Amino acid sequence: MTSGHSPASPPHRLLVVEDEDSIRTLLESVLRLTGYTVTSVGSGRAALLELERSTPDLMVLDVMLPDLDGFEVTRTLRAAGNETPVLFLTARTDDSVTGLRAGGDDYVTKPFGIEEVLLRIAAILRRTATADGPRGTPNRKTAGKDNHVLLFADLRLDMSRHEVHRAGEYIPLSPTEFKLLSYLMANAGRVLHRSQIVEHVWHYDFAGDTRIIETYVKYLRRKIDRFDPPLIHTVRGVGYTLRLPRDYDGGDHKVPARR
Repeated sequence: MTSGHSPASPPHRLLVVEDEDSIRTLLESVLRLTGYTVTSVGSGRAALLELERSTPDLMVLDVMLPDLDGFEVTRTLRAAGNETPVLFLTARTDDSVTGLRAGGDDYVTKPFGIEEVLLRIAAILRRTATADGPRGTPNRKTAGKDNHVLLFADLRLDMSRHEVHRAGEYIPLSPTEFKLLSYLMANAGRVLHRSQIVEHVWHYDFAGDTRIIETYVKYLRRKIDRFDPPLIHTVRGVGYTLRLPRDYDGGDHKVPARR
């Protein structure tokens, strides 16, 4: 089984929100055996109350709950500025995009294999650790002055502060959005294949399902490319790249492409 923490670090704290007793008990038992510290509740309102008292490193959240559904719980958290990573448990595959749009980080469909849940939890925690410490502390990576800030055009990404600015304006990003943007910026001008992005950002195989990449690219475009010129470009049949448009003249507008 995937380990919940390294010997040198304290165990990650997880909150499990699941109204089915058998599934909740299974998750609690396996996660504790894996090395996580686990708290569990059976409803959306109980989850919100628990999050007022504690700061888990990740929440495993069922979509279908008896009061507030998982999407509403996540939207409430994000609206309050709470960026606790969320792994959705859903019985419907068409809930995946809705969950990601609500602010979730990933999803597992029911019925699920427990190993898949463990892999996705570990992957989310790795992504979060590259942006913030596991307790919301500054980045634990000791980047030097030359590599902790990435710059491209008017886009600035500070790894140590977990901050992104474009045209001088602060742009809030989730840990996954930040990880994806930092990968694009570190490889500006290069075309990144979808499989490369999956391996670097999500750390495991999606078995050919790239919808999660497309969804997060769409999120980034809404935040980053609401400024001109657009920087995130699709290379059809391959993947994505960060670059200036080929018809950009370096000013405040685009010039027509040559015919």
